[in-house]
Amino acid sequence: MIRVAFLSGLLALSLSAVAENEPYNRVDFNSEAAREVANDLLQATMSVEVSDRSPARVAQMLNTTLNDALKKAAAFTTVKASSGGHSTYPIYGKSNHLDGWRGTAQIRLESRDFKAAGELIGQLQESMQLSGVSFTVAPDTRRQLENSLISEALAAFKKRAETIRESLGGSGYRIVHIGINQGGYYPQPMMDRGVMTMKAAVAAPEFSGGDSNMTMQVSGTIEIISAKGVEK
Repeated sequence: MIRVAFLSGLLALSLSAVAENEPYNRVDFNSEAAREVANDLLQATMSVEVSDRSPARVAQMLNTTLNDALKKAAAFTTVKASSGGHSTYPIYGKSNHLDGWRGTAQIRLESRDFKAAGELIGQLQESMQLSGVSFTVAPDTRRQLENSLISEALAAFKKRAETIRESLGGSGYRIVHIGINQGGYYPQPMMDRGVMTMKAAVAAPEFSGGDSNMTMQVSGTIEIISAKGVEK
């Protein structure tokens, strides 16, 4: 009898402890901070395509064009140039007869100096074509902006938590869970420039990078504390 009473007492204490740990007055919500930022990084692709009956001749023409392009790019210290795709493949005609060879090659340009990039692209268009241009936010700029947006999103989260606490008549609140993630990043889309002339000098294009929208989201759960302590 004493043993049963003792076990009943332990069970009651156990249930009480579980009840103490049960969630109460918990609210899930999220907040967001957004900002429009100017794109400060230009990325462009220049390409060249040649054909000849000799694969060696195709390779020579491609190499000559690329070497000349990289040499011109070296004079623009604010523009980063690197080699891109490079391929040579056979061209077949009627009766599956080998008619010749075609080769393509690319170089990629990257710069924060839009004016210098435009001048270089204008020079390179004498022998190459501008395949595409995109504008985005540079990695270091993006990191700085993300840190700033995190602070803003957290401040918005705290403000909303305080509003919820006040609306529910609580004396305070505690954060149960919180998560931070980038809500969205929307850069300028790639602009297809198509095939552009390769004859004579080409006027340097003028670029405007446009803007991108960045958002940072904070989602979490808070637990409202009543004025008299924990309510059950």
